[in-house]
Amino acid sequence: MKNNKLFIKQNTWDLSPLFSSDKDPKILKQREVVEQQNKKFVSKWMKNEKYLSDPKLLKTALDEYEKLLSIFGTSGNEGYYLWLRTMQDQLDTELKAHFAKMLDFSNRLENELQFFTLRLSKIDKKIQKVFLEDKQLLPYKHFLEKIFRTADYVLSEKEEKILKLKSDPSYAKWTQMVSSFISKEEKNTLTESGGYEKKNLDELLSLSSSKKKKVRDNAAKNLNEIFEKVKEIAEAEMNAIMANKKIDDELRGFSRPDASRHLDDDIQSEIVDVLLATVSKRNTISHKFYALKAKLLHVKKLAYHERNVELITEEKPYAFQRSADLVYHVFKKLDSEFANILESFLANGQIDVFPHKGKRGGAFCSYWLPSQPTYVLLNHTNKLHDTLTLAHEMGHGINNELMKQKQNALNFGTTTATAECASTFMEDFVLQEILSSSDEETQFGLMMTKLDSDISTVFRQVACYLFEQELHSTFKEKGYISYKEIGEIFQKHMFSYMGPAVEQSIGSENWWIHWHHIRTFFYVYSYASGLLISKSLQNAVKRDPSFINKVKKFLSAGLSESPKDIFKNLGVDIATETFWNKGLDEIETLLIDTEKLAKKLNKI
Repeated sequence: MKNNKLFIKQNTWDLSPLFSSDKDPKILKQREVVEQQNKKFVSKWMKNEKYLSDPKLLKTALDEYEKLLSIFGTSGNEGYYLWLRTMQDQLDTELKAHFAKMLDFSNRLENELQFFTLRLSKIDKKIQKVFLEDKQLLPYKHFLEKIFRTADYVLSEKEEKILKLKSDPSYAKWTQMVSSFISKEEKNTLTESGGYEKKNLDELLSLSSSKKKKVRDNAAKNLNEIFEKVKEIAEAEMNAIMANKKIDDELRGFSRPDASRHLDDDIQSEIVDVLLATVSKRNTISHKFYALKAKLLHVKKLAYHERNVELITEEKPYAFQRSADLVYHVFKKLDSEFANILESFLANGQIDVFPHKGKRGGAFCSYWLPSQPTYVLLNHTNKLHDTLTLAHEMGHGINNELMKQKQNALNFGTTTATAECASTFMEDFVLQEILSSSDEETQFGLMMTKLDSDISTVFRQVACYLFEQELHSTFKEKGYISYKEIGEIFQKHMFSYMGPAVEQSIGSENWWIHWHHIRTFFYVYSYASGLLISKSLQNAVKRDPSFINKVKKFLSAGLSESPKDIFKNLGVDIATETFWNKGLDEIETLLIDTEKLAKKLNKI
């Protein structure tokens, strides 16, 4: 840092650690190496099945498999590089074509490689027990446990190859199409300054929460026009990918549409069900919050797009430099290693900051192989929310970097159930830092902002999950769902958490169209679980700052244990309604305190 400001090398990704450009001749050369390494492993172990009964030989095979997945995978740096580039520019058809060919190449290698884990899953249960108790296999114990649990849902090697080959045309290309269409759209829109400018989807979504009613209403009108334009295409897309999922689930024998998600996430369905039921029972918290917000905005009902209007009095924009410096300061107070990771990301060009035409919307933190750099994508528009998004995505980044230090490639990664704990943990501490140094007027705005975030993270995401459940069950019953029916189901669940103080405005029935997460199927419960679990970790750190070392242990655990066991080691039992209610109680307490402050300041 210089003059208390972080050094920001550039505002776009520096992808040179992967390749120098889209035309780098090293791309094809590395592809050859990736193929050679995969074929070397396959040729060695395909016909030698002694590793399926000999622990010592299995250890050798797993060591070689781990090394392959750590350095090469099935797409090397090429797949990662091209995917990142398509996120930067969804309009470049040449990039799309290159990436599509890369996927074909990678899928072919994956098909050749998958015999290894498929055969492990079919090992006799007596031999499974021997392997799990063998000390030399301890680094791979939980990896093996997960494989053994999938046995009932794994098809033959030939069938698995077919399912893998069809995944791109029957799923990925559909979702890429809709995302590409809406990313192209720009609308001449009323801005905060009073003029009109062309704005893309993410900029319109940001403006739809403007403090100025004319600005947000105009932005919402333009968003409605975009969604209206693509609703029939989105209908076809959703039906296609739901049909594809239904076929896969039936072939594998899953009894419920979210069962495969829970198996992949290494979490019991019963735990997720308890979370969903507990949050839904407390929807009155979010109803009261939106009723308060309607009073504060002096309207009988909020329009759908007004649910996230910021009421903070702080007018100074959160330019990216300001946001980065603030997040760094908070991270440094928690643990110097957190701050150092953020500093290195900014110095090394690992964060793509600003929105532009063709760039993927939203935000994410991306990593593929342990040997590759982590990259963060933002769409920073100088709002407080964007500062929190930086903290959120860097939570993922820190999680990833700590895992690299401790875990082998087979334990590298986070399940959906645990991925959002680190992100919401960091995000919450940043907001609390801003809150602690503000006067009562600013505190009130920040408390409302925090409630906005908590309500969206917990209640909105649970409502979305329930929307997905009904969507898939209705599709299974009817065989096809129109965009009108999808919209009705969507509004039903949005109303369930928003309550009567929010109008399900005309056009809002189509706002599911831009929601990326419903395409990844039942992902969103992790936002709610992540925040409520992270509240427990936050309170532990506040009581005892040294507890941050246990938090770091959790962040570095990766896939080495199940989520239930990881949190059990931290003294957290995520299997009970009582646990989830503790986090919900905190949100309700904040709401009560905020309403009291609103009355004190004569706002209501």
